[in-house]
Amino acid sequence: MTTTPARPTGWSPARQRQALDLAARYRHGATVRELATATGLSRTTVLNRLRMVDTPMRTQQQTRALRQGPGRARLANQLRTTYESGATVTALADRHGLSARTVRRLLRAAGTVLRSSAETRRLTRAQDETDREHQRMHELRRWYEAGVSVPALAAVHDCSPSTVYRLLHRAGTPLRPRGRTISGPATAPP
Repeated sequence: MTTTPARPTGWSPARQRQALDLAARYRHGATVRELATATGLSRTTVLNRLRMVDTPMRTQQQTRALRQGPGRARLANQLRTTYESGATVTALADRHGLSARTVRRLLRAAGTVLRSSAETRRLTRAQDETDREHQRMHELRRWYEAGVSVPALAAVHDCSPSTVYRLLHRAGTPLRPRGRTISGPATAPP
């Protein structure tokens, strides 16, 4: 049976719960730096909270040994797969509650060749363009299914009718026979 340490004088119940949560996460392998990044506290504050609830601190060798456990290797391989499919270090850090430095270290440990800053910017721009095109495709589909003709869509979006047809096809839109529109005034899509 574990006992809860007595709350230091002046500590609110919320601060005590936070200190106990930090201690539990530290015992399960999180580093002080990772805890600071995840909580938004400074490293000094995290260390003080851990010490105030009598958390046994690891040595550097113990931390390294813990990091090389099977769970960390699985995480490194998972990060590598996601990174190589186009995710950024920052996105991976946010998703897993790690620091960007830790993500880079794990990626290198898994044998990943990291992208340069320029490559990351190009990749991010390409993803943004793809996202905009997907958004445009779905917007065209909504309007087309609401009865707006392809020539009208082409005029509104300042592109050719063949571009509209290509985007509708990529969006998986069932097309009407050419030259037929739904009768009635065009209204905003649902």
